[in-house]
Amino acid sequence: MRRSQARRLVSACLMLLSLAVAWQALAYPAPPPVAPSGDTLPVVEVYDGDTIAVTLNGQKERIRLIGVDTPETKDPRKPVQCFGREASEWTKHTLEKRTVRIETDPSQGERDKYGRMLAFVWRDDGLFVNQALIEEGYAHEYTYASVPYKYQEAFQKAEHDADVGERGLWSPSSCSGDTKKAA
Repeated sequence: MRRSQARRLVSACLMLLSLAVAWQALAYPAPPPVAPSGDTLPVVEVYDGDTIAVTLNGQKERIRLIGVDTPETKDPRKPVQCFGREASEWTKHTLEKRTVRIETDPSQGERDKYGRMLAFVWRDDGLFVNQALIEEGYAHEYTYASVPYKYQEAFQKAEHDADVGERGLWSPSSCSGDTKKAA
């Protein structure tokens, strides 16, 4: 067998393997995320759409939600971004006077460069806040430094569905997905 034939055969086998894996993923989707067990923590402040504070071990702990990026409302270097107020209001309405469970992801590290704990957040009734922000169109899926995280595929699908459904920041009557522009 010639080299070029061998390469084509290997390429064809790899393509078939890729198709089989993709078919398997479609036929047997991953189960939905389940809230971690453990203590619930009271939410004491909502800073913006993707940053909250809880009481943890008697201390106020700032938490940056993993995998989401809401339009900016608090960055002094930038104007308030399109749909930022709405995202902040959604998070405030969703979490104010509630308790949450948190889940960290070792792939993301414990804290960001601002000292905030990085976590997935579930409301006391089981609502997966990170994913809901994206599904409802209040946030983009966000992968920091190209490092995959636990629920990345689900979040990317949620963003695609929100975009196609023109929900929230994806609506032509709001930002059409361009949240970099000023509100």
